[in-house]
Amino acid sequence: MRLSLLALALALALPVAQAHDDDVRDRGGDISRVNGGITADAGQQYGDLDTVNGGVTLRDGAQARTVETVNGGIKVGDDARVRSLETVNGGIGIGQRVQVEADVETVNGGIRTGFNSRIGGDVGTVNGGITLKQTQVGGRVSTVSGDITVGNGSVVRRGILVEKPRGISFGRLRVPRIVIGPNAVVEGELRFEREVELFVHPKARIGKVVGATARSYTDTLPPRKDD
Repeated sequence: MRLSLLALALALALPVAQAHDDDVRDRGGDISRVNGGITADAGQQYGDLDTVNGGVTLRDGAQARTVETVNGGIKVGDDARVRSLETVNGGIGIGQRVQVEADVETVNGGIRTGFNSRIGGDVGTVNGGITLKQTQVGGRVSTVSGDITVGNGSVVRRGILVEKPRGISFGRLRVPRIVIGPNAVVEGELRFEREVELFVHPKARIGKVVGATARSYTDTLPPRKDD
C-alpha cells in the first residue's frame, strides 16, 4: 500500500509547529492543525484538511480535497465528496453515497463503507479489516493482517492483495478471512502472499486466484481457524 510522506513530515515538524497557532487556515479553505480534531460542516466546501493528533469528521454533504491525520480516525457523512482519505493510527468510516476520487488508506485501523459509495483509487490497511457495503472501488483492495469483506453488490476493479508480513513476528499469526459476498464482483487477480481463509458466494464473480483455494458458502460461514 502507499501512504504519503505527509504523516512523517507532520511528525517531524511537531516541535516547531507547537510554537505557533495550532489551527491554521488559508483563503483556499485549508485547515491544518497540530493538536485537536477537525470538523467540516454539513454542505460546506473545504480545501485540504490535516491534523497530527486528532480525528477528522466530515458531516453530511461536506466537500474537501485531501483529508489526513496521524493519530486519529476519519468519519465521513452521507453524500460527502473528497479527493482522498488517509490516517496512520485510526479507523475510517464512510457513509452512504460518498464519492472519493482517489485512495482510502490507514495503517492501524479498519475501513468500512456505506451503501452506494464510490472510491476511485485503492483501499488499503496494514493492521485492520476492510468491509465494503454495495461499494464500487476503482483500484485494488489490500491488507496485511486484516479481514476483507466484499459485500453484496460491491465491485472491486483491480483485484485483492493480502501481503506477507514484514519483519519478525512472535507467536502464531492470525489468519485473515476474505469473504466475497453474493452479487459481488472482483475483477483482476486475487493474490495471497500468506495463508488466508477465502470464501466466495456462488453468485459472486471473481478473477484469477493465486496463493489460496476458494471455498463456497451460502448463508453461514464456518468457525474461524483461530477461534
